Amino acid sequence: MEKLKSLENLTNELKKLPSVGTKSAERMAYSLLDWDAEEIKNLCDALTQVKKKIHKCPKCGMLTENELCEVCASPNRDTTKLMVVCYQKDAIAFENSDSFNGLYHVLGGVLSIQNGVSYEDLGIDSLLHRVQNEDIKEVILATEPTLDGETTAQFIARLLEKYDVSISRLGYGLPMGGHLDYADSLTLSKSFEGRTKIK
Repeated sequence: MEKLKSLENLTNELKKLPSVGTKSAERMAYSLLDWDAEEIKNLCDALTQVKKKIHKCPKCGMLTENELCEVCASPNRDTTKLMVVCYQKDAIAFENSDSFNGLYHVLGGVLSIQNGVSYEDLGIDSLLHRVQNEDIKEVILATEPTLDGETTAQFIARLLEKYDVSISRLGYGLPMGGHLDYADSLTLSKSFEGRTKIK
């Protein structure tokens, strides 16, 4: 059967999306064939606009279409508290919970030898610059509860020791409704370390 090279190229591009395998990419490619020219143009325009308009906030690293992101531009935030997160989605989770009204700093990942992510690949220098030049009193390390996330938090904590700021780490533990026998050793260890006194 004749190979449709343009369809194959489209499938290969769609496979680059996260969680999209060959079969899913093929289904999407065939589905796009049914779209009319206007719908295809709208999709192309939307992709172009995303690349053209969205950029990282020069202050915190969050994605925005404005000069500064909504958090950094707000006059109503507690500018003495800075939460360090790995990815923007982590900051969004806190925003949705309405539990934090300070500022954020997005690292853009975690230190990882196996994945080739080093100090220079993350927003650590800009974090230190903010701590040095802004009125920050507390830095909350909210990196992922993984070995790489833990390593990243400890590395940053050591760098921050020379500054006059308090450093805290998110408490990690067991989720509500969870069972102890299903928890991994790191979660159990962290839940034990973060225990609170009842009496």
